[in-house]
Amino acid sequence: MLALSLGATAVYSIVAIWNRLTMEAALSEQTATLHRPLSERELFDLIYQFLDVFFDFAPVALVVFLLWRSAAPRLGALGIDFTRPGRDFAWGAGLVVAIGVPGILLYIAGRELGVTVQVVPTALDAHWWTTPILLLSALRAGVTEEVIVVGYLFERLRRIGWGTWTIILSTALLRGTYHLYQGFGAFVGNIAMGVLFGWLYSRFGRLLPLIIAHTLIDAVIFIGYPWAATTFDWL
Repeated sequence: MLALSLGATAVYSIVAIWNRLTMEAALSEQTATLHRPLSERELFDLIYQFLDVFFDFAPVALVVFLLWRSAAPRLGALGIDFTRPGRDFAWGAGLVVAIGVPGILLYIAGRELGVTVQVVPTALDAHWWTTPILLLSALRAGVTEEVIVVGYLFERLRRIGWGTWTIILSTALLRGTYHLYQGFGAFVGNIAMGVLFGWLYSRFGRLLPLIIAHTLIDAVIFIGYPWAATTFDWL
């Protein structure tokens, strides 16, 4: 499963940071662009962008199938249901504040220390479909990362006898590793996020608030970047 999804991303990210560290330009002088045009023609750019998001949901579909077919808990037992939408959304919104503000401060510190690249959330042209695609991309990140790294891995690793904190720390390390291409600030920040999310899931057993929080954080970053980039020099 990991070889088809975030495990492969982690390997590429390790190679990417190795490549960045061996360049003549300092890490702080380099840029990582998360969304860039995939075609010079607007219609085909839209098609490519949509397909890029769509096929990234395939590993999630496989996870759902594997959990449904095995003796593992059903998705409702993982906290993916809509039995308490108000409370789940409130938890997710609270996590946005708890993670988002420290995350921004850590990014600024990483840029000042020269250990974080300049992250450009989007370089897409302003089309009618740009915002919907960015929102879909935020949903992709929230769903794929939390379902695979938290829901799926926690269930599988528990079944082979791993302890709670071993699972929390190992999945947090994986989360940090596949963000390593952004620099060491993102690596540390995502490990911290992974520890918090892992502890919350082990404590309350609810995956949906984590998906909501992750999606909201990325949506704000992706949609708000063009305004923020013209307002703050450190971006």
